[in-house]
Amino acid sequence: MSLMVNMPVGVDDYKKLIEENYYFVDKTRFIMSLIDGHSDVTLITRPRRFGKTLTMSMLYYFFSNEDKASNRALFKDSYIGNADDKRYMQEQGKYPVIFLSLKDIEAGNFDDMTQQFSIVLSELYGRFRFLRDNLAEDEIAFFDKALNKSLSNAELQFSLKTLSKYLSNYYQEKVVILIDEYDAPIQHAYDAQETYYKEAIRFFKSLLGTTLKTNEYMKFSVMTGVLRIAKESIFSDLNNLDVCSVMEKKYSDVMGFTDEEVKKLLSDVGASDKYDEIKEWYDGYIFGNTAIYNPWSVIRYVSNGCETKPYWINTSANSIIKNMMQNLSLRRQDDLQTLLMGKEVSSLIHDGVIYEDIEKSDDEFFSMLLTTGYLTQDNYEPGYRDFYNLKIPNKEVGSVYRNEILDRMRNQREVRTEANLVRYMIEGDVLKFEEALSDFVLNYVSFFDAGTEGFYHGMMLGLLAVLNADYVTESNKESGYGRFDLALFPNNCNNSGVVLEFKNAEDESELEKMAKEALTQIDTKAYITEFKKRTVKEIKKYGIAFCGKKVRVIGE
Repeated sequence: MSLMVNMPVGVDDYKKLIEENYYFVDKTRFIMSLIDGHSDVTLITRPRRFGKTLTMSMLYYFFSNEDKASNRALFKDSYIGNADDKRYMQEQGKYPVIFLSLKDIEAGNFDDMTQQFSIVLSELYGRFRFLRDNLAEDEIAFFDKALNKSLSNAELQFSLKTLSKYLSNYYQEKVVILIDEYDAPIQHAYDAQETYYKEAIRFFKSLLGTTLKTNEYMKFSVMTGVLRIAKESIFSDLNNLDVCSVMEKKYSDVMGFTDEEVKKLLSDVGASDKYDEIKEWYDGYIFGNTAIYNPWSVIRYVSNGCETKPYWINTSANSIIKNMMQNLSLRRQDDLQTLLMGKEVSSLIHDGVIYEDIEKSDDEFFSMLLTTGYLTQDNYEPGYRDFYNLKIPNKEVGSVYRNEILDRMRNQREVRTEANLVRYMIEGDVLKFEEALSDFVLNYVSFFDAGTEGFYHGMMLGLLAVLNADYVTESNKESGYGRFDLALFPNNCNNSGVVLEFKNAEDESELEKMAKEALTQIDTKAYITEFKKRTVKEIKKYGIAFCGKKVRVIGE
């Protein structure tokens, strides 16, 4: 692998990326699409770390009339810079641009939120101090209040439209308005210990409506966020809004890497042999009709010498997942277990999210998981409007489910129990493995949760999440003459592999018989075939039968 490529880990400023010669996946065709035809207001929603801020930065440096000549050089080797149609570059450096990011507004109460917004606004106005010399007396007073962070809440809601007026009058040109991570303050408002969600919704509904609806000073606006807050909550005043979510075909390849882009990247760094691995770990998203890789994880993977890790999962505390796991309905539990087994679930997907409904509505729950990148669509359910088949996109995201579902049942003692359980299983100590597994099920599994083979299957997937670094866990995969329930393939073929087959007994008296049947099935179906293909020398085989909170393990 070449060491000459400078990978842009954490770089979200387009100018820095180009001038410091970082590797750049050229997305300037997006600018060409906007020039060819744009809506008054475009909202693009994508999961976190999918390049939203870098994309908005690219738009800023292209359209902004500040430093026009030096910014033009940033696009000389890009698709748009080399386009035969010269009208695209005629739009470069043509417009005053308001570029506002709300991603750092993270307040514990409404007053702090408006104060933080005032700070962001003061910095924005500060970039345009030169306007002050051309303003009327009352306009100067407003401008100074913005600089001094002393605007009232009512005045704050007019602050962006007012700035667009000042800029448009000064340059005699309409203004491009870019708002990055528009929904970040609203999510923090909902997550706050004492929620101020409704106050935040009212504030931003008024701000966005005033700024973007019938603003005669605005050329067009692009917004980004993770979620599209339901129209009745925040966008009811905007009839000119074009929403491009993960379900829409429009702009589907603008954020994230396509398969072609990843192949080129691997070729450029001399790692084309890693294609299958990177695809298995970080591909799997479908935006509109385009297959997309997680760009953050791909960049981290390459910069770390092609080492597979859940890079995206580790970028935050996964608060969305944790919060939603607190009160799982029976349907959610069953569907999550199905997902953990590598299968699909079907759900009605809403194009707008109402935070307050997530805990009450299973469809809102799965809509949130799809929008935030923890699930991906497969296709429409045939014959049913707005029903999608959903699945876990890749190995990376699968790891967060195993960890978070297991965390619901964890405490310090459980972690020790789990570690011992896994160690006994790998070592082939059948009696201690059975004892540890029985202890876990007895103490940490609700009798009302247990009862289906699917539940136990999902539980074991979660327990085995700790093996991610040393083993590849596969579920319901073909091997020999059938499909094994669970198999653990060691990354080092000198270590022991493990294959497990589960049975659910209706009566405790059947546990011994069912466990033996499960073990026999491993042999009769030749499940160890796949291990032999991977040159694993030693394989531990376990037949496991469950009945409520009782367990029987037979192994060899």
